[in-house]
Amino acid sequence: MNKLRFISILISIGFLGMLCALFIPREYDIEHFIERKGTEYWNLKTGSKIGYTRIESNQQIKRNPIIYLHGGPGGKITNQIIESLRSLTHLGHDLYFYDQIGSGHSERLIDIKEYSVDRHRKDLKEIIFEIGSEKVILLGHSWGSCLAINYLQNDPETIEKIIISGPGPILPIDYNVANEVPPDSLLIIEPEFSNKQGNEKANNWRSRFMSKWAYFFKSKLASDQEADDFFTHLNQELSKSTDCVLNKNRVIEGGGGYYSHIMTFNSIQNVKNKRDELKSVKMPILILRGQCDNQKWGFTKEYLNIFINSDLRIIKGAGHNIINSAQDQYYELIYNFLDEEPASNTR
Repeated sequence: MNKLRFISILISIGFLGMLCALFIPREYDIEHFIERKGTEYWNLKTGSKIGYTRIESNQQIKRNPIIYLHGGPGGKITNQIIESLRSLTHLGHDLYFYDQIGSGHSERLIDIKEYSVDRHRKDLKEIIFEIGSEKVILLGHSWGSCLAINYLQNDPETIEKIIISGPGPILPIDYNVANEVPPDSLLIIEPEFSNKQGNEKANNWRSRFMSKWAYFFKSKLASDQEADDFFTHLNQELSKSTDCVLNKNRVIEGGGGYYSHIMTFNSIQNVKNKRDELKSVKMPILILRGQCDNQKWGFTKEYLNIFINSDLRIIKGAGHNIINSAQDQYYELIYNFLDEEPASNTR
């Protein structure tokens, strides 16, 4: 065997290995999704089949219902979220926890181009119609706060109040504010583990190729099952940045929707900029941020700059997912906000 032929064989083997890494489905050692008992479904006019859990208040005097908007995009409702807020029914609020299209108990779409901020907003509008209340209260976490504000800028008349935790950026994202430095008085610190580290550890050739394929060809290289399993694997690593101190033992249950995640993100900059209109909004908005939230401070500050009736609370020792380490304080702040008017634009 001459040297040239040997090199040719090595190149062929390397090329075949690369093709295998890109195109052969992968499996992940994850906790699989468990369906929640009592889940109900909406078949919306948008074409979305949405799974949700309703906790009904037994109080004689009913107040406006609360709709929880989970993070992601492509996240899902967890039992921890439901249990941390269940007692708000004592104030007379019915609670609605729904999985956004493409994740959790909700249907996966065949055409992934349909996953977008606009689709999620239209689904939320139809859900509010299905609930049948003149006004609702939105409680959004992370990406859920982005969705809440996007909905607000289009249909403000249906919202009584908004609560956001671990606030993601107002859409479309203004990256110019990302490097704003928080005042020393807030004692904000970086978490021990970063999202960048999580992404670097979890991603592989196929997962990166899978996302690029979706962006360029608007189609699925991998099945929904494989894509969602990878997303659980990824979130297992990303979850390490949601606390102040690295927690290696937290286990993330499956159910997130990867195609909903990447394609919704891909649509974010298509959102119409209505920041000037938002400045006229006077409704109460509570902003909860952990001391070592992994989201940029500048994104939080933009809420304070825009909304004249906003109330910011920094929760010491908590990260992006506040209920991991400060569930009681999280609940108490929300309870008090719902029961009483907050101070105006507290810094």
